[in-house]
Amino acid sequence: MTLPDNRNQDIMVYVGDRLVPRGEARVSVFDSVVQGGDGVWEGLRVYNGRIAALEGHLERLHHSARALAFAAVPSTESIRDAIFSTLEANGMRDETHIRLTLTRGEKVTSGMNPKFNQSGCTLIVLAEWKPPVYSDTGIRVITASTRRNTPQCLDSKIHHNNLLNNILAAIEANVAGADSAIMLDIQGFVSETNDTNLFIVRNGTVSTPHADSCLPGLTRKMILDICREQDIPAEERNISLTEVYSADEVFTSGTMGELTPILEADGRQIGSGKVGEMTQRLQQLHRDHAFEHGTELPF
Repeated sequence: MTLPDNRNQDIMVYVGDRLVPRGEARVSVFDSVVQGGDGVWEGLRVYNGRIAALEGHLERLHHSARALAFAAVPSTESIRDAIFSTLEANGMRDETHIRLTLTRGEKVTSGMNPKFNQSGCTLIVLAEWKPPVYSDTGIRVITASTRRNTPQCLDSKIHHNNLLNNILAAIEANVAGADSAIMLDIQGFVSETNDTNLFIVRNGTVSTPHADSCLPGLTRKMILDICREQDIPAEERNISLTEVYSADEVFTSGTMGELTPILEADGRQIGSGKVGEMTQRLQQLHRDHAFEHGTELPF
């Protein structure tokens, strides 16, 4: 087994209520996340001893669990302590990504019905040495035929583990040899990519799609907050593919990738084909903001 980072070979993972070595990190075959993707999750990043937007992530995790009617949800304090314990056990204070998962828990028999859940939730804290998944120098994208879920079917504001909608779009990108896929809503407007939010820049104004059929990401929120603080014109509105193709700059945002320039979409060069000035400025402002406003680790 070849790992992207060999330091992750011997990490400790928090599962249930204890830390275990990577090789022993597992959940029951009766767990809801196995039976039906019935779980919620968050991605967090650690910057030089601070976790970016920790409280916002924990709040969203609880909101998602409430929307799915989870029972016996762990308290914010206990989840925060589990995160801190995991990072301390692994000696992680920087260059770290955390996959925080909360499932509906173990069932007494197989099946999707929540009435089979009688043991409370399962908490998983997986912290890895992991840089942003995309390069600061830019990526290529295609538009997926798979449409993003509409709130009429499955509300994207529930940050759930059933990611097949996004995975199908990612498969399209892989087949096309692209780095990621733009997903449209059922009206044909841009929603997001298969794993990040999306922004365009035109004539100095930063625009992003309404959070109707996309996750209102916390990095997305940071960017909008930064724009207000820096007097950069910013707006949320419907965006068409034509506007993506003809934008001065396009970039994505997310905890896994931070801010990533899109240099080509569906074979069209975006702007000059190089990383734009606004994107570069916001990349640095975002990193500064994520650190300055982050929650300091207690060790």
